[in-house]
Amino acid sequence: MKILDNMNPIINMKTYRRKSSRAFVIFLFCFILFIPFNSKAQETNDVDPELPGIDKILAPVKIDGRNLFFVRGISSFPASQRASVISKRIREAAANKSIPADSVKITNGPGHLIIYAGEDFIMNIYDVDAESEKISQAALASLIHLKTVEALKQYREQRSRPVLIKNSIHAIGAALLYVILLFCILWLLRKIKVWLRSRIRSKADSLENKSYKLISSDHIWTVYNATFKILKLLTVLILSVIFLEYIFGLFPWTNSILISTLNLVVDPLKTMGVGIINYIPSLFFIIVIFLVTRYLLKLIKLFFNGINQGVIGIHNFPAEWAMPTFRIIKIFITAFAVILAYPYIPGSSSAAFKGVSVFLGLLISIGSSSLIGNIMAGYSMTYRRAFRKGDLIQVNDIIGIVDDQKLMVTRLRSYKNEEIVIPNSVLQGSNIINFSSKAGEKGLILHTIVGIGYETPWRQVDSMLKLAADRTEGLLKQPPPFVLKRSLGDFAVNYEINAYCKDVYNMLQHYNELHQNILDVFNENNVQIMTPAYERDPAEPKVVPKDKWDLPLSNEKKI
Repeated sequence: MKILDNMNPIINMKTYRRKSSRAFVIFLFCFILFIPFNSKAQETNDVDPELPGIDKILAPVKIDGRNLFFVRGISSFPASQRASVISKRIREAAANKSIPADSVKITNGPGHLIIYAGEDFIMNIYDVDAESEKISQAALASLIHLKTVEALKQYREQRSRPVLIKNSIHAIGAALLYVILLFCILWLLRKIKVWLRSRIRSKADSLENKSYKLISSDHIWTVYNATFKILKLLTVLILSVIFLEYIFGLFPWTNSILISTLNLVVDPLKTMGVGIINYIPSLFFIIVIFLVTRYLLKLIKLFFNGINQGVIGIHNFPAEWAMPTFRIIKIFITAFAVILAYPYIPGSSSAAFKGVSVFLGLLISIGSSSLIGNIMAGYSMTYRRAFRKGDLIQVNDIIGIVDDQKLMVTRLRSYKNEEIVIPNSVLQGSNIINFSSKAGEKGLILHTIVGIGYETPWRQVDSMLKLAADRTEGLLKQPPPFVLKRSLGDFAVNYEINAYCKDVYNMLQHYNELHQNILDVFNENNVQIMTPAYERDPAEPKVVPKDKWDLPLSNEKKI
């Protein structure tokens, strides 16, 4: 029994070992069945497949923000994804210090070259990769090999303890220098501000007095203080950017942030600079067009100024046409210059620029129909020569002197010293009476109508009306006044007295005096001027006796 008892542990141990061996075999079988070997051929095919239908877009392989080289991709494995995977492999190889930097090698694959770092796969190089660089596949592989070796060395060197300690000391020194420089420059700016303020204080006060306080000293000091605030802000900004750029560039973890941030700022500036440099020939062309157009317009204006001033005479071309004609020619020449310069304007060929141009043109065409109409009417009125500046005209029921004639409106000054603004489109569609245009030759005929009864001889009426006109100052004696019998009415004969006058600007005063003299002459001769609502002859003539012409007003003494 003891023997059997002693044998039980041995049997149990053998059974345990047998079960353990069986479990290990089953585990190994499952591992082989379900988990493929991580062979080199599999890795290269899984990550970098053959590149049919190559994508022409290139993506950079970056380490710590620096571009090593560029790779292509395919639709199922884009260039950006491929570059990211290759960058990750290089970083992993660089982080593994057991892989020497000089262990990077190039091996031949089926139709392509393979780069390894030790036993770690880095990437495949295909013919299409070399075609994008316009070099052979072997030359591209050599370049990538050198870049990879350099990246491994630099990656490790920048993360080594001595370099990190040295860069940390440099960072602390840079921070101290930044604070000292910032303090010194701000202190210097403050001293300069105080010194300049004391120097220009008296000049600012004198400038305020000389400009009759149009320029206030408070405004001057506001601009002065704002200028120094801007200088302080720029100083802090520039020093801070330089400091951060230096600090971020010392450490590999922040170097990529620095490069990305700088690219955000520098790339637009670089693009703008390249654009400006490339635009210089077009800019010179536009400058030449501008100068030629400007001096050509000056010569043309000089010619038309001569016509306007009467120095140059052209047959059947009045002087008042000179400046409007110059403005028309100026518009055509300017438009022609703009058409020539348009293709050389930056961005003129872009769809956005064309769209904005069309949109603005549409807005102008819709919103400026009345504007264009008034401008065209203004030119039409000029060339019709209906009136000139200083003429006395009547437009519909409006009478006034032409004070100003512009392209869009014409301004009149009425007898009551009112300014009347009339759009030129209204003038173009209205009847215009010009009292001044012929007055300088024979004179303007002033006329008025009176109704006289049939019992008064017409010869007597003619003589009385001519006598009233002769008494009126401002009316011409030659040609003599004349009377027209305008109509034979139901109750009276309508006589019209006509007299010549050259002083048309006092026309209302002349009419007033003429009417006064007519009333006096007819009263003197006991001839009644018929009222509009005449029914029968009154018992006594409706005339004012001469002794009552100068009766004083009520409650007033006769002077």
